[in-house]
Amino acid sequence: MEISQTVHTIEVLENFLEKRRPPQELRKRIDLGYKIQGESIFIMEIRPSWNNSGRIIEHEIAKATFVKSREHWKIFWRRADMKWHGYEPYPTAKTIEEFVEVVSEDSIGCFWG
Repeated sequence: MEISQTVHTIEVLENFLEKRRPPQELRKRIDLGYKIQGESIFIMEIRPSWNNSGRIIEHEIAKATFVKSREHWKIFWRRADMKWHGYEPYPTAKTIEEFVEVVSEDSIGCFWG
């Protein structure tokens, strides 16, 4: 991603988190975050391990990968098999804003259960 594109993406993701994160007093038990790796963005749940509260687990729940040749983001969700699968109701998004909107709406309960 280009620098200007990355800055815009971070702004969109930060706004998304601001709306979706649990209240401050709950964030040590459950929180949300994101990471950018190459052309992919991951949205994740962050929580302590159930059997070791000192160990923090980042469970990726949504992924978008930018396909430059098509100028769109492919949207994925992680199933119980721990593999990424295309999100069938909305397999692609034209913008990062559209991606976070799809994740927020979660019309078939794949991201948020």
